[in-house]
Amino acid sequence: MQALSYKARAVIFFIAISVLSACGGHGSSSSNGNTTTSAGGINLQIVSFGDSLSDVGTYAPIASVVGGGRFTTNPGQVWTQDVAQYYGDTLSAAYTIDLTHKLSAQSGLGYAEGGATVATPANQSDFLTDVIGNIEMPVNQQISSYLGAHGSFNSNQLVLVWAGANDVLRAGALPAAAQTVETAATTLAQLVGQIIQNGATHVVVVNLPNIGLSPEGIAASDGGANLTQLSQLFNNSLNAGLQAAGLQTKVIQIDAYTWLNQIIANFQANGFTVSNTSVACDPAKTPHATALLCSPPTYVTANADQTYMFADELHPTTHLHTLFAQYVEKQIANSGLGH
Repeated sequence: MQALSYKARAVIFFIAISVLSACGGHGSSSSNGNTTTSAGGINLQIVSFGDSLSDVGTYAPIASVVGGGRFTTNPGQVWTQDVAQYYGDTLSAAYTIDLTHKLSAQSGLGYAEGGATVATPANQSDFLTDVIGNIEMPVNQQISSYLGAHGSFNSNQLVLVWAGANDVLRAGALPAAAQTVETAATTLAQLVGQIIQNGATHVVVVNLPNIGLSPEGIAASDGGANLTQLSQLFNNSLNAGLQAAGLQTKVIQIDAYTWLNQIIANFQANGFTVSNTSVACDPAKTPHATALLCSPPTYVTANADQTYMFADELHPTTHLHTLFAQYVEKQIANSGLGH
């Protein structure tokens, strides 16, 4: 048990980041309005479920004090925002946190929350608890919250689903970790089925990237081998679950695993000077060494958001998010939706 209450820790954290802000750490989040003509050739409303890789600002009310707000090189966007903009929409957070570590419902459709698993309750993990407490909704709860507020999905929506990384990161080592990872992947396939059963006709399902190739992975004693194997196991189990439920022809599958491998192998050709060997957010300057609290004053170089692949040990930089969004948009077009 923590000795301090969540509220007390929040106050302490607020004071600490206020001091950092006074030292020049303040920044702002970027936002984009709707466009009348979609670059994607079709106007779609975006709904997103998942974790920090897709979180558009759940924790921004606290993190913005130091110029943070998303798990990337702030004030840059994450891929879900880029995709929303491409289809003429603006994606904002469905819930935001306050200083008492409570989530408050907002009007946005970005349900993805940093720290979220597929279905494991937040209080069974230890994710930035000094900053946000244990409040992140797992994906099953995100979907339930959406349905409780909106009733159903519709054919004018593009639903983005990307989850499972936290399940892998918390599963431990093989072989004991296998059951946890397989269960998470199978559950995610079932949740995709729930989305489709409730009216969604355009659903994007992203598999896990090779987490073993993240800076955290390659710094591990095994060089990331365990995380690579768990990423593969999750993806194989997710594919099997989708196929068993007859869902593979009803979703647009995005192979983030192969895509990231290729980007890392050709990082310089994709505009990066540093691949997966270092991070854009200086750990000595960035509070908690997390991309959530990263901003230009904490970059290792002024253009690190464009020249590094990873913001911190796990999260993509602005440029990597941009490239991934473009890849997703191309796969969506290949499915026959928009261009």
